[in-house]
Amino acid sequence: MQSRRLRAAATTEPGRLQIIGAVLALLVVAFGAVTGLEISQRASAADDVVGRSQPLSADAASIYRSLADADTMAAGGFLAGAQEPKAVQEQYRKDIEEAARLLVRAAATTDSSTSSGQEITTLNEMLPVYTGLIERARANNRQGLPLGGAYLRYANQKMSDELLPAAERLYAAETGRLDRDAADARRWPLLSLAAGVVVLAALVWVQRRTYRRTNRVFNRGLLVATAAATVLLLWLAVGHTVARAELRAAMTQGQESLDVLNNARINSLKARANENLTLVARGSVLTPDGSADQYETDYAEGMSALTAQLKKAERLADDERGRAPVAEAARSVTEWQKRHRTARATDDQGDYEGALVQIIGAEDSTGQSFQQVDTALRKALAHEQGEFTAAAEDGRGALRGLPTGAAALAVLGAVAVILGVNRRLSEYR
Repeated sequence: MQSRRLRAAATTEPGRLQIIGAVLALLVVAFGAVTGLEISQRASAADDVVGRSQPLSADAASIYRSLADADTMAAGGFLAGAQEPKAVQEQYRKDIEEAARLLVRAAATTDSSTSSGQEITTLNEMLPVYTGLIERARANNRQGLPLGGAYLRYANQKMSDELLPAAERLYAAETGRLDRDAADARRWPLLSLAAGVVVLAALVWVQRRTYRRTNRVFNRGLLVATAAATVLLLWLAVGHTVARAELRAAMTQGQESLDVLNNARINSLKARANENLTLVARGSVLTPDGSADQYETDYAEGMSALTAQLKKAERLADDERGRAPVAEAARSVTEWQKRHRTARATDDQGDYEGALVQIIGAEDSTGQSFQQVDTALRKALAHEQGEFTAAAEDGRGALRGLPTGAAALAVLGAVAVILGVNRRLSEYR
């Protein structure tokens, strides 16, 4: 019965106009609905980039850095003798507290069954073990017992073999989630774009049909609907293009630099810890083939990686504010290596106390060079973090309001279609 009515209506011009108007209004509404849905998904992913995945990635990097710095401070404090400098003790305490605080925050926003959740559990379990070993090392060191050095080396082994690898895996997992969220936010809304093209083509066809049958150039309702669809399609195309460009810039110019700089800072911290442990162990820990000091070998590898990462970071920096601290870090690394060679030569000549001053002394020491490297890298990281945040915020902002605007323009377009078609139908009454 219903199909007969439709066929009967289609045989008359008013009936055909009613069918065309209904289909056209539905197409406009569908265009708005699909656009709202797809852009809401992209906007949600962009929100995750700014508010969840990048902060979690940054927290994971901070956990790694705090643990590595705590290990460096522990070794440096041990070298200073029975009375550790208060500044070193305080920095060690702050590092441990910061790592613990960030682990609690990460656990609160991470499913414990995921790989990230498992790494957080591992770190929470191993951190008290590490700090317990450090306290035993300190207690023995204060009493002048050589067992303190063994406890310190064991604590360093726990840090190097268990805590830092777990922190590195956590950082890799969170950075991977950031990459996925950014990719989701940048995906083209192909269905929306296709729907917009179809709607505009249909509106043009209907207006051309109206002109050929009535010789009237304009139908106000259909013109308003065409304008609404055009505005929405342009807003969609331009807004998403801007969002894609800004989010890509955030990842390639911000996050990539952050990743390199984080690794550079971690390698500097590990190199400093190995440099200190070289004096603590006094040649008692050798490489598997017994040909060289293990800590000195690890120091050399860390410095080589640090140098390579600084070169890459300088290439990635896109302005002078980003390049300047990286260049400063590179100069300080060169000075650090020079002072290290001098300290090693002094130690090899049997002057342990002289080498100790050259490693942990207040002036002209490798410790001073390390601090200069660390300060420069902190500046570079702060700059690149700002670059990332600004670009990601701009990308998210380009999508803001588009889902709501799509709904409003779709309703306006559908109403305009109905009014325009009704105007034509009134001519047959």
